[in-house]
Amino acid sequence: MVKKAIAVLRPDQPNGTVNGTIIFTQEGEEVKVDIDIKGLPAGNKLHGFHIHHYNPRNLNHGDRNAEADKRHVGDLGNVKAVDGCVKEQIIDKIISLEGEHSIVGRTVVVHEDEDDLGKGGHELSLTTGNAGKRLACGVIGITKLSSL
Repeated sequence: MVKKAIAVLRPDQPNGTVNGTIIFTQEGEEVKVDIDIKGLPAGNKLHGFHIHHYNPRNLNHGDRNAEADKRHVGDLGNVKAVDGCVKEQIIDKIISLEGEHSIVGRTVVVHEDEDDLGKGGHELSLTTGNAGKRLACGVIGITKLSSL
């Protein structure tokens, strides 16, 4: 059975403009993540993107393409804004909409800066990716709407 969840992003900063939707679709062992974000700073820039502080295995921060034992469950890397917008899809094999490490009820966050994927050497690299302040966030909730 395919399960879907959605997070509606709202600005996290006073007078913020960042908003959007993130749709998560569980398909077997993978989760398809459809990202639609608007209102990011002008220009083409990478922004850290993750499930906020979701590290149930107590591992270092890493890249979404890393093996499960080399990253937080919630590490989803970066998204690329083009003219202040992100419209892309990623596939992740570690997050899930069900089971012990479900992301449902957690918060998805878009950051101001690029996530260094734990490789930046900054004191925050291995915990947060040193991605700067939060621009927008939204709680992940299950949906039964098949049109998403």
